[in-house]
Amino acid sequence: MSALLEMRAITKEFPGVKALDQVSLSVDEGEILALVGENGAGKSTLMKVLSGVYPTGSYDGEIIYDGALAQFSGIADSEAKGIIIIHQELALVPLLSIAENIFLGNEQAKGGVINWRETEQRTVELLRKVGLSEPPGTLIDKIGVGKQQLVEIAKALAKDVRLLILDEPTAALSEADSQALLDLMLELKAQGVTQIIISHKLNEVRQVADKITVIRDGTSVSAMDARTETITEDKIVRDMVGRDMAARYPARDRRAGEKILDVKNWNVFHPLHADRQVIHDVNLTVNAGEVVGIAGLMGAGRTELAMSLFGQSYGQKISGDVLMHGQSVDVSTVSKAVASGLAYVTEDRKELGLILDETIQRNITLSNLPEVANGQILQETKETRVAESYRDALNIRTPGVFQRVVNLSGGNQQKVVLSKWLFAKPELLILDEPTRGIDVGAKFEIYGIINDLSAQGKGVLMISSEMPELLGMCDRIYVMNEGAFVGELTAEEASQEAIMSLIVTD
Repeated sequence: MSALLEMRAITKEFPGVKALDQVSLSVDEGEILALVGENGAGKSTLMKVLSGVYPTGSYDGEIIYDGALAQFSGIADSEAKGIIIIHQELALVPLLSIAENIFLGNEQAKGGVINWRETEQRTVELLRKVGLSEPPGTLIDKIGVGKQQLVEIAKALAKDVRLLILDEPTAALSEADSQALLDLMLELKAQGVTQIIISHKLNEVRQVADKITVIRDGTSVSAMDARTETITEDKIVRDMVGRDMAARYPARDRRAGEKILDVKNWNVFHPLHADRQVIHDVNLTVNAGEVVGIAGLMGAGRTELAMSLFGQSYGQKISGDVLMHGQSVDVSTVSKAVASGLAYVTEDRKELGLILDETIQRNITLSNLPEVANGQILQETKETRVAESYRDALNIRTPGVFQRVVNLSGGNQQKVVLSKWLFAKPELLILDEPTRGIDVGAKFEIYGIINDLSAQGKGVLMISSEMPELLGMCDRIYVMNEGAFVGELTAEEASQEAIMSLIVTD
């Protein structure tokens, strides 16, 4: 096999920051290359160089594609060569059909008139290739995230893709949808499509990758060939973080104290369909110093439960009681929930957790403005002092707290969200997918933050789709299915098999 792509000694600098320093990689025709590294290591920057987002002349080094020097001045240039990137945030228009999305900007038209019959026929063919049977006229917002990811791949195939780049393709998918996507990657490989996958899920990397390139701090540190050497997750992690990690989950002294949160007979109906009950008679408790998990499949109602508890941010006709330290509290609005000692770190940090165009400083202090104000006037020196203290405490990697959050890596954005809610000084912190889309090093740091909260006597309620994470971090785990709790397991009783058994026998 010959190399389809070589990136040689790529160096990219921004004012005051060297994002890439002499990074090199190579991928042969028909291979799958995994590109791994911590958040902020430079993976996305490297792919932006490849795709022309950062055009020729804005970086040093060479891109050799299909045996020739490639000079891309924009995305259109790279797409014309068959290089297609599917970003973690899907670029689909919700209120357009599947067919319209697949051929958006690539319309099947003649003389300015779209040939809808040809569009639909080609859509059916493309959907069949990716394992979908939905009618071409189905609106994107009527299908799940897993199927939307497959539509993105169909869209790439419509452009005669030769090199497909997938950035965290399974970050928001269920286990079943993730496996379906990985199987499709292997099918595309068999059809000769070269692929680069960026992923933090190392078990998935090992499942599909022929080669693995590790980037750390803007430098390529290792290149491994899965076909000729034994590659363990521990080896990948060691190269990613630059040190051995003896355990994925930091040790914690598990000592539960008095009851902090007590939820009784909690019922929630759908916000648009008043006759559809989403949460059914949920009862749960969280004690001081305890980390309590909620396990379940996608659609089980975990996020809906969390949001309904936090200021009734989800649902209608909500009933039941919430007690904090044995006293009934009003959580009917977000401000009342915060005043009662609750905080909620959303699973969607970019849409619901952060103001991306604002500074780190402003995002952190937003949850507790009276603390940094003199009457009605914000005191910037106080804001700066608070933000810098959280930057240091949570190891937020940034040149300064006046940096806009949009420019941070996913792991550092997550730390800003955590900082914001820690500054609200909650008694009970609800964490919804707290490590989604971040690397193993940043995960370990966030686990340490959770353990610190536990040691301070706070309560933590954690929702996660990663069962090993729940098993590694939680003292107790509630198992949820179809809007109801179907079981409760202690840390000693819990296993992936026990959790799945409760779900499937409900």
